[in-house]
Amino acid sequence: MKFFTNCLLFTCIIFYTNKLQAAVNTTDLSSLIPAVMASKAQNALLTDIIDNGQYKVAVGKRGIILHSKDGIQWQQSNVPVQILLTAVFFIDQNNGWAVGHDATILNSKDGGISWHIQNYQPELDKPFLDISFTDALNGVAIGAYGLFYSTTDGGENWSSQFLSSLLFAEDADYLAELKSEDPEGYELETQSILPHFNQIHFSKNKIIMVGEQGFIATSSDDGKTWNRLQEFYLGSFFDIEILNDGTWLIAGLRGNAFISKNKGQNWTKLQTNTQATINHILKTPTGAILSANSGVLLTYNSGKISKEQQSDGKSNLATVISNNKLIFASEVGIKSQELN
Repeated sequence: MKFFTNCLLFTCIIFYTNKLQAAVNTTDLSSLIPAVMASKAQNALLTDIIDNGQYKVAVGKRGIILHSKDGIQWQQSNVPVQILLTAVFFIDQNNGWAVGHDATILNSKDGGISWHIQNYQPELDKPFLDISFTDALNGVAIGAYGLFYSTTDGGENWSSQFLSSLLFAEDADYLAELKSEDPEGYELETQSILPHFNQIHFSKNKIIMVGEQGFIATSSDDGKTWNRLQEFYLGSFFDIEILNDGTWLIAGLRGNAFISKNKGQNWTKLQTNTQATINHILKTPTGAILSANSGVLLTYNSGKISKEQQSDGKSNLATVISNNKLIFASEVGIKSQELN
C-alpha cells in the first residue's frame, strides 16, 4: 500500500469472521457502475503496475486499469467497478488479480484486458491493500486493520481470518477477557486492534508481511502460523523485497529504509538523504530501485543508496522495467524515463 493514497483509503472499520465467504458477496451487483472509459485515463492517479510477460498492467483511481504491450501505447481495460484500486498481481501471462476499496477483488484471465468480480463487500468500508499468489490456486489478499483473506481455488471462494497470533500479549489477554464478558464488545475490538497490513511478499520458503507502526511478520508454513518480529521502527512500512544476494530490504515513511543480512533478525538503517516516503521496491540484478513521493528515485547497490530527483516532483507509487526504461505508476498516471 502506498502512502500517497493513504489519505484516500479509509475512515471506517469493520468486523469480519473466520467463516468462508461467498465467491461474490451477496451485495446486489446490479447497482455497480463500471469504470468510465476515459480519454485521459493514462494521466489518472495510478497506484500499482506489473509486467505479466504479455502486458504491462497498471491500476488506480475510479476502477481504471490500463494495459500495454510496449509500455508506450496504453489501452483501458473493461472493469466492472468505479473504486480506487490499490494493487495488482499476475501469477502468469493470463491470470491476475487486482484489489481495492470496498473489499474488492477482481480477476482477469486474459492478461488484464477484461476483469470480473470475485469479492465485493462495500458494507465493510475496508480496503484491500495488496494481493499475491504462490500459484494459480493459492493466494492471499490483505488490507486495513488486519484484513486477511485467503483462497485455495484461484479466488472462486475467499475465506477471511482474524490473525490472533499477531496480537501483542497484552491485547490477546484483553480480548480473551472481553470475549467472555462482552461478546459484542469483543467483536467491535477485533475490528481495529490489528495494524494495517500493507504489503505481502512470497519467497520460496517464507511469507513476509509488513504494515503500519513498524509491523513485520513472517510465516514458514504457507501462512498457517505467523511470527511477529520485534519492532525496531515505529513508522509504517510499505514494501519489502528479498534481493538476489539474500538481503532483506524494507522501506516506508519519511524516507526510512533498512536492510537485514540475517533474515530479519537484525536491521541496519540506510542513509537515504530524503524525507520522501518510499512506496515501492523494484528488485534489479544488482540491487533495487526505490520509488518515492515528490519525484524521488533511489537506487540501492552494495549497501549504499544513491538519490535522483525527478524534475516534475510527482510521486511514484510503483515501477517496472521495460525495453531499458523505467515505467512508473504515479500520481499523474504513466511516466517513463531511460534506465541509467
